[in-house]
Amino acid sequence: MSGSKPDILWSPHHPDRYVICDSELGLYRIGPVGAAEIKAGTLPLSEETAATLLAINSDTPYMKCVAWYPKHEPECLLAVGQANGRVVLTSLGQSHNLTCKDLVGKEFVPKHARQCNTLAWNPVDSNLLAAGLDKHRADFSVLIWDISSKFSPEASVSAERIRLSSVDLDSSTVVTKPLYELGQNDACLSLCWLLRDPKLLLAGMHRNLAIFDLRNTSQKTFVNTKAIQGVTVDPHFHDRVASFFEGQVAIWDLRKFEKPVLTLTEQPKPLTKVAWCPTRTGLLATLTRDSNIIRLYDMQHTPTPIGDETEPTIIERSVHPCESQIGSFAWHPSSQNRMVVVSAANRVMTDFTVFERISLAWSSTTSLMWACGRHLYDCVEEGSAGVENVIEKDIATKMRERAQSRYGHDTVQVWRNHLLAGGIDPQLKSLWYDLFYILCTQCAEDMELKLQGNKQSVVYSGIKNIVKTNSGTTESGRCWSGSDRQTDVPRYHSEERCLALRLCGWISRGPEIEMETFLRSLEQEREWERAAAVALFNLDIRRAIQILNKGATAEKGDLNLNVVAMALSGYTDEKSSLWREMCSSLRLQLKNPYLCVMFAFLTSEPGAYDGVLYESSVAVRDRVAFACMFLSDAQLPRYIDKLTNEMKEAGNLEGILLTGLTKDGVDLMESYVDRTGDVQTASFCMLKASSGEVLKDPRVQCWIENYRNLLDAWRFWHKRAEFDILRGKLDPSSKPLAQVFVSCNFCGKSISYSCSAIPHQGRGFSQYGVSGSPTKSKVTSCPGCRKPLPRCALCLMNMGTPVSNCPGTGRSDEKVDLTRENKLAQFNNWFTWCHNCRHGGHAGHMLSWFRDHTECPVSACTCKCMQLDTTGNLVPSDSS
Repeated sequence: MSGSKPDILWSPHHPDRYVICDSELGLYRIGPVGAAEIKAGTLPLSEETAATLLAINSDTPYMKCVAWYPKHEPECLLAVGQANGRVVLTSLGQSHNLTCKDLVGKEFVPKHARQCNTLAWNPVDSNLLAAGLDKHRADFSVLIWDISSKFSPEASVSAERIRLSSVDLDSSTVVTKPLYELGQNDACLSLCWLLRDPKLLLAGMHRNLAIFDLRNTSQKTFVNTKAIQGVTVDPHFHDRVASFFEGQVAIWDLRKFEKPVLTLTEQPKPLTKVAWCPTRTGLLATLTRDSNIIRLYDMQHTPTPIGDETEPTIIERSVHPCESQIGSFAWHPSSQNRMVVVSAANRVMTDFTVFERISLAWSSTTSLMWACGRHLYDCVEEGSAGVENVIEKDIATKMRERAQSRYGHDTVQVWRNHLLAGGIDPQLKSLWYDLFYILCTQCAEDMELKLQGNKQSVVYSGIKNIVKTNSGTTESGRCWSGSDRQTDVPRYHSEERCLALRLCGWISRGPEIEMETFLRSLEQEREWERAAAVALFNLDIRRAIQILNKGATAEKGDLNLNVVAMALSGYTDEKSSLWREMCSSLRLQLKNPYLCVMFAFLTSEPGAYDGVLYESSVAVRDRVAFACMFLSDAQLPRYIDKLTNEMKEAGNLEGILLTGLTKDGVDLMESYVDRTGDVQTASFCMLKASSGEVLKDPRVQCWIENYRNLLDAWRFWHKRAEFDILRGKLDPSSKPLAQVFVSCNFCGKSISYSCSAIPHQGRGFSQYGVSGSPTKSKVTSCPGCRKPLPRCALCLMNMGTPVSNCPGTGRSDEKVDLTRENKLAQFNNWFTWCHNCRHGGHAGHMLSWFRDHTECPVSACTCKCMQLDTTGNLVPSDSS
């Protein structure tokens, strides 16, 4: 505009047309680059869009404000406010509409010349055009013109004719009589029609915001404020209005017009424009002077359980549409979050889309949801069998499913917990079998130590510490059983080594090393290769061959096991034999690791069993048991230490057998949790430890608390309670003390013991009349000071009076309510009160009241007690 920065107006009818208002009016059409690049004079707006100039209108000088006619016909009619206060109707391009031809060129002239600051078309009655002018002591500042009215000469307007003739205009196109005149002796800086009622006009006057009603122009509603510029109504919330003054934006609610409901952060420079986004609810854009950024304020009402209006939450952000200083901007009327920006200096235009903030939210059930604009995306972990084979389930999903199956709670058959976890994880299987053997061995050891009067036991300390205390080892040579070769193989024996073999599950308690029971269990589990290897390590080659043959003939058995059995039958201890040479070269081609270590054992020299000990595919317990049988006292601790360190670094749960439930075991479990995030297994495992130092370790406490929090997040409150009960049994120090009790208002002492089944200070429970006898009395006073307890707000009986004794319940109820479950301590008789208003009563009465009411039952109290409890409507996920 003349002497000022340019402005932009989008066409209300054509989504691809807009007007640039400066010293002249320029009509542009926006389109894809491909459709516009071949024409001369196109202006690139972005990488995808360009603008084409359609028409220019320079017939209206001294423009101060422009407003586009809101209806479809005539489509390109514009109202231009000038510096002398005149409002001129003009058009862009040729229009064949007769109505448009009659209106174009029409002028609306005030009595006294002064600047026209703002224009606003009525969105419903489009013939009404409101103009806001500067102050004049003898004239009105808000004039509402009827564009369909005509000039009618009167005797009293002769002076006006003389004034109009000075500008040499046809007096038939000039209107001097407005339909309404408002705001006398004041200035109007901004205008907007209220969308909720087309007869209401909101005006930013000199010192106040005023609402004028055209049905009664003698009265107005106003509020004194400095924020009178740029008034604009939220198109999505018709009672919300924005205005500004200097660098501060005020948000108003027309239903509470006394003061702003919100004042946005003050900007260091004066504001030049504010505008609500027409396609996005609650999004306000602001522009400051000499700035190249546009600030956006996203206003979101946070719902509360009470339902009352609260101050909206504001999310503030800035966008940078272009490098040069911005003169003005305009939201696109239909394209979401799209605006065109024009620079202040050289009319450089930019087509810009404001990208939505992407809000991410993880649910406690591992589904991911994010919002972008009007779209809400939900990403749920698939549970189909085909997907499971490709993508492993998240550990949170695994822990949730395991919790539902009561994983970790089987304290009798401890090894069964790996089945509750699905039975497919070999590390969990090894862990729970290790714990099973540890607990079984510990039980037997405790009985023996108790008989001997010795209170120390090393079972929980792990095989690493057991072999360090090794003493009295005897070396013996044993011949092969079932073979013609009589060569002795050196083996080592001691009490500590036998204890380690029991922890590995190879032997049961007794003086003899008997493995037949273990071999039969492996055969039942169809682990033929492992059973054959254990039999071979026991120097029983005939038993190993039998197992292999049995595995080959079993249902779905591997016929290649017969070939392996045949190879074993040809065993010879001659070092230069062809059998030994072929087995040494071909054993690595065997796919099963147990078959591989069998031939490694047969072809190794005594004491040099690296081919067996360092085969990582063989279970740790089997390698450790082998080492305890065939390694000397010098070799065994070194190997166990090395293997322990490997397990700790890898976080391999099989290493619990070596570390035991000690500090080393906590270090190993820490590596496992860091790698997998499985705090569930870590918590249950560490609870099995007998050492208080282990349970008090901060890492162990962290895992336990995190698992409890997970159960709460999943709403598995019953499972959480079961876990706490188990924890209390295994770790008595974790039982929480009483944290809440009901205290007397007078003496402050607890009155809880009088409502429980626990005697206090030698006085029996029946003394307070709640023993369930037919003559039970009312516990209505404090047992310490004997002062009366508060009264129930509904039945007006003192607290402690059973609900069944309240008026209106009938005599028959008293006789029925004498069972053990229906004594005074039942939930209906609990003390219940609101933490906000402190009113309350019997729990049963309160629940009954709030089923039909929202406010407190006490007269004159408006507290919405039940709605304050946001967890009241939550249902446990594990309630079924």
